[in-house]
Amino acid sequence: MKIKWPRMLAVLVVLAFAGLARMAAQQPVTVETLKQFVVAFNAHDLDAVMNFFADDCELIMPRGPEPWGQRYVGKAEVRKGLATRFEGIPDVHYGDDEHWVSGNHGVSRWTLTGTRRDGKKINVRGCDLLEFRDGKMVRKDSYWKIVEPRS
Repeated sequence: MKIKWPRMLAVLVVLAFAGLARMAAQQPVTVETLKQFVVAFNAHDLDAVMNFFADDCELIMPRGPEPWGQRYVGKAEVRKGLATRFEGIPDVHYGDDEHWVSGNHGVSRWTLTGTRRDGKKINVRGCDLLEFRDGKMVRKDSYWKIVEPRS
């Protein structure tokens, strides 16, 4: 089989430019993006928090009726789910945060502190596994350590 190099080269150039155009169309996710997300949470600004999410987003909370916790799908439901965090822990704060980004995925590790409505103090280490598309969050999957009394 004889390869027609000019044609093959032309195809490769077209594919390379198509890939670059696709990458350029996607807004990059940065560590700064994840830091600003935490700032919005700590300000208890639900509107600012929701600006990070895509319309077809998914939120998976660390607690809930299933082994994966509670799942909310779609921007309206995610907003309701996040509102429960501010209602249940009115002084919630994410500190000692660290962030990593790889492609369209991010990880944020933090310490959550606050006081529940019943007066119980919370101090847990946790992380968010985040997925983005075109600069907007499509999935936020949260995990917390389980703190047990010392024996």
